[in-house]
Amino acid sequence: MLELKHLKTLVHLRESETLVEAASRLCLTQSALSHQLKALEKHIGAQLFIRKSKPLRFTIAGLRLLELADQVLPQFTQAERELERLVAGQSGRLHLAIECHSCFNWLMPAIDIYRGLWPDVELDFASGFSFEPLPELAAGELDIVITSDPLPVPGICYRALFAYQPMLAVALNHRLATKDIITPTDFVQETLLSYPVETSRLDLFNLFLGPAGVKPRAVRQVDMTMMMMQLVASNLGVAVLPNWALHEYVQKGYVVARQLGKGELWQNLYLAMQEQQQQQSHLRAFVQIARESCFEHLCGIRSVTSKDDIPAYSANGSIS
Repeated sequence: MLELKHLKTLVHLRESETLVEAASRLCLTQSALSHQLKALEKHIGAQLFIRKSKPLRFTIAGLRLLELADQVLPQFTQAERELERLVAGQSGRLHLAIECHSCFNWLMPAIDIYRGLWPDVELDFASGFSFEPLPELAAGELDIVITSDPLPVPGICYRALFAYQPMLAVALNHRLATKDIITPTDFVQETLLSYPVETSRLDLFNLFLGPAGVKPRAVRQVDMTMMMMQLVASNLGVAVLPNWALHEYVQKGYVVARQLGKGELWQNLYLAMQEQQQQQSHLRAFVQIARESCFEHLCGIRSVTSKDDIPAYSANGSIS
């Protein structure tokens, strides 16, 4: 059977030009090397090189195996190195899904830092609006999902990044622009601009409007934050976004941000991942870099502790 060691032997033989030198490089005796070569020639049914030629000359069969060695051995060596980095935690895969479009504003600097420190990690991204990312995460198609809606999916745990305050964005001349505190009934007359997510998954409805038995006049879904802010500025609706996501538009005088209720409504943003993978070095590094980056680039957020993390649920619904 032709093996990798045979190809390596022929390459050493080509570089050494004599059996004695090749045997020395391979840490074999000349007798052992000769035995290995004769066994290979018997298996192939052809002579590989001309004995007692100086410099050593290969036959057509030997040259064909050297051609194969030049193709295969570099690939084998590269694969070995990649596996070594993978085992050492220096390589791997990081496929992200982001359920919040405005997250891109602070996530990109974090990714730039991460790519510089972990260049061998395969990065890929997906939007969480066009599909359900958490089942994909549980199935192993994704590695991390950034979400503010931690669903109890078996095997998935949530690492809290930071806490933020959802706020209402309205046009500068909107009737609510001068109101300090927004109440649920203020939404009755409004068209709510929202990302394309089911309202049942929005904390605005679950924590603020639902308990008061209130619904907005209409809900209009918008894909992009910038487009949403343009519609708000044009008095075509109102929007509820994280305070840090509204900061830029408020500073530029495009919209006004108002507090929902008395300020007790705070949410956490999470990194969701498989429980069995959360200790992998390249994933732990991303969590750390993301946490540091968000506090460097975002305004109005609060720090969280490990108590805010959510352990994985088991298949029977209990916390593992």
